[in-house]
Amino acid sequence: MTLRAVGRGLRTALDPTRPMLAQIVVTRKCNLACGYCNEYDKVSSPVPTETLYRYIDHLASLGTSVVTFTGGEPLLHPDLDLLVKRVNSHHMICTSITNGFLLTREWIEKLNAAELYLLQVSVDNLDPNDQSQKSFNLLKKRLPLLKQHAKFRVNINAVLGSSPVAETRELAAQIREMGFYMTVGLLHSGDGMLDRGLLKHRDLEPLYDEMSDDRRRSLLHRFGEGWEQEMIRTGESDWKCRAGSRYLYIDEFGIVSFCSQRRNDPGIPLLEYSKDHIRGFSVERKGCELSCTIACVRRASSVDRFRYQEPAPKPKPATEGPLPEPALG
Repeated sequence: MTLRAVGRGLRTALDPTRPMLAQIVVTRKCNLACGYCNEYDKVSSPVPTETLYRYIDHLASLGTSVVTFTGGEPLLHPDLDLLVKRVNSHHMICTSITNGFLLTREWIEKLNAAELYLLQVSVDNLDPNDQSQKSFNLLKKRLPLLKQHAKFRVNINAVLGSSPVAETRELAAQIREMGFYMTVGLLHSGDGMLDRGLLKHRDLEPLYDEMSDDRRRSLLHRFGEGWEQEMIRTGESDWKCRAGSRYLYIDEFGIVSFCSQRRNDPGIPLLEYSKDHIRGFSVERKGCELSCTIACVRRASSVDRFRYQEPAPKPKPATEGPLPEPALG
């Protein structure tokens, strides 16, 4: 991370009209087919590189600090390293998300040369199941490549609730042993809300604390934490979501959404996105804050905690019914 990128980040933190984090879908195509995921297909072509250059340049003009490439699977975009270089040319911080299955020595060297700041590898379980193929044991041959050759930071993101407790504990232990950075997410439903079945498991909070205590965290991931325990205990954790302002999700068509779970809302083309949009969505309540577990949005919004946080309205009680069982055992 260059001094100019740090300076840009500080200016962004102080100026609420600048996005802190923008996530760009560079291709919707994915090499996996996880049961819970609604962000992929098997046929889409990569977004043209020149189109993505225009998106990156516009984000820079808005004062954006961090750009993350996502998918689908970003490594299916043949020019991912060139996109990283474009982000760095504007002194923004560049990261990417991957399932890791397509990592090769060649790709790692290309991302090194492009000066990627951080690569996040999503891992849901030790062994594949009906819900997720993103399994640590299937990635074991790829992860040593990152350990040996990556000059960029590597973060492993694990999800509580996607596998039994003992398996989750073993997963965390193996990640720690390899020395990678680690984040811990909470299982959510298709709308981004907390999977209500997690509330039935009283051992989840101590497990989260156990996984969190010993993990390494990157500088970018030290923001926006502290809500997880309350969410696990009560199913709610109030905050001021600044999606559409501090956080932008740009889909494969260049449309800005509040997040991946609310596609086409507000549905404004990125190249038409302005400071006026940012100011408006900074104060607008989204209506889904209380049970939201989208960590990247919470993290980007956390820079404004010192600003006024209007309390969220309490939702109407839902009709009682049986809670679904997550994968915890």
